[in-house]
Amino acid sequence: MTSTDRGDFALTARLFRTTAMAAVIGGLSTVAARVLLDLIRFFTNLFFFQDVSIANRSPADHAMGPWVIAVPVIGGLIVGLMARFGSEKIRGHGIPEAIEAILFGKSRMSAKVAVLKPLSSGIVIGSGGPFGAEGPIIMTGGAIGSLLAQHFHLSAAERKALLVAGATAGMTAVFGTPVAAVLLAVELLLFELRPRSLLPVAVACAVAGFARTLLMEPGPLFPLQTAAPSPLTFLSCVVAGLLCGGLSASLSISLYKVEDLFAKLPLHWMWWPAIGGLAVGIGGYLQPRALGVGYDVIGDLLHNHLALGVVLAILGVKAVIWVIALGSGTSGGVLAPLLMMGAGLGVVAGQVLPGSDPSLWPLVCMAATLGGTMRAPLTATLFAFGLTHDSNALLPLLATSAVAYGVTVLTMRRSILTEKIARRGYHIYREYGVDPLERHVVDEVMTRGVQTIDAATPLHEVMQRQFGPGQAHRAFPVTCDGVLVGVLDRAHAAEHLSRDAGITAGRACLPSPPLPAAPSFVLPGESCRAVATRLARERLERLPVVKDTQSLKLVGIVARSDLIKLSLVHFDEEEKRERLLGMPWQTGP
Repeated sequence: MTSTDRGDFALTARLFRTTAMAAVIGGLSTVAARVLLDLIRFFTNLFFFQDVSIANRSPADHAMGPWVIAVPVIGGLIVGLMARFGSEKIRGHGIPEAIEAILFGKSRMSAKVAVLKPLSSGIVIGSGGPFGAEGPIIMTGGAIGSLLAQHFHLSAAERKALLVAGATAGMTAVFGTPVAAVLLAVELLLFELRPRSLLPVAVACAVAGFARTLLMEPGPLFPLQTAAPSPLTFLSCVVAGLLCGGLSASLSISLYKVEDLFAKLPLHWMWWPAIGGLAVGIGGYLQPRALGVGYDVIGDLLHNHLALGVVLAILGVKAVIWVIALGSGTSGGVLAPLLMMGAGLGVVAGQVLPGSDPSLWPLVCMAATLGGTMRAPLTATLFAFGLTHDSNALLPLLATSAVAYGVTVLTMRRSILTEKIARRGYHIYREYGVDPLERHVVDEVMTRGVQTIDAATPLHEVMQRQFGPGQAHRAFPVTCDGVLVGVLDRAHAAEHLSRDAGITAGRACLPSPPLPAAPSFVLPGESCRAVATRLARERLERLPVVKDTQSLKLVGIVARSDLIKLSLVHFDEEEKRERLLGMPWQTGP
């Protein structure tokens, strides 16, 4: 196979079936998102207004007085019981649990999670929990995708694609940000950039984006239009990015310190959400607008409708109750709280940052806080744009999010998402690139001068020549007039020789259970990654290479040592420093 015969991607016909299933999942996740939002509204009305309704009302408008402190406690107690006697996997903010299922659980999720996660989140957020709906819907949509894939007996890779398709479709339905949802998949969930996963995710998000207009209000969640930025804005973006990076790091560190404190309590974890709910209730009594999802507060912050003192109060209370509540292990998402706290920081910083419209800073700071905390700057940039449709803010959004991302990468080993997984004993490496084994085929690395055994050679001679004291390889191809008959190693040769002293090498390669029934071989056009997988699966050191499956003409052999040589590609690209164009100041390694 020549380079012109090879495509850019590894594709199979199964991709079309997976993509069609993703389209269905996109629609189901949109319905699930609407159900989740209705559950939040239902419990908000039930807890704060003692009304059976799904009207969109803010918990800040309650008239309960000090009794409001008890509401989040009741919600936390209910969810603690649900987690203990239903499923412990409903605890947490959703995205780490989805990542763990993808990387360490073969993308398997249970039907219990699909039902209990939105219900528990509806209770927690409806009772005043300072969380967003995106984490729960990511888990719920992911469970829908995983369950459908399990029903049709798909592979783990296909299950992953459909799990992520459901998760991101749910996020699209809640926020109306399909492009940002696709980028979230790339930056946080897929851990690859391949058509087999990207296409189903993109189709699911597109379906959810169109279906959303049927079930929810169309248009951006927070419509906004800022003035075009000036060159001075860039310097302000750097300062804002540093501030947001600092906020992101402090929130992440504080969250896990609080989680450690909860772990030291002499109480079963079932009671922790109720304790976290007590902190939420006290904070909500002091500053009611810190309760719940707070989309109305985010809108007011973006449009600078709040006095500076009110903003500082909301920012402080929201940060404290969010850290305590999430550290208690309750159920809820992180995106909306990060947006609110970032926007609050932007309002404060906008008082002194020069170079642009003051309305710009709440927007760019909320995106940068999100991008720095989750280590996903591209997602944060497009997410903020999708929420507002403010095209003038795109460049400041990118610059500020990049700086905040750089701050957290340099100052923290793990993000707020991966730290939780690391505490469960799993390490996640979030960098990925093209595998050298995928870029090369067997023909490029195989050994062409092969030591073979003629099929007519008596096996006792083979034992002396090939498998004697001077043995060069563990196994040798057996050929007849250049055609592969099989592969013979010392163990199989000795086994046959003990049965028949006059047997030839060719006859020893014939099917004879429990010995191999057919010769194992590879083709010159196969990828080195596929060959490496076969060597590992079949516990072999080397495989013969034949011209084609019809002639079985031996053309070479590929060994593990040949594949290891490709690691030099990584060394040359990453470690080796070269002198270019004769520039004297560039030195070698």
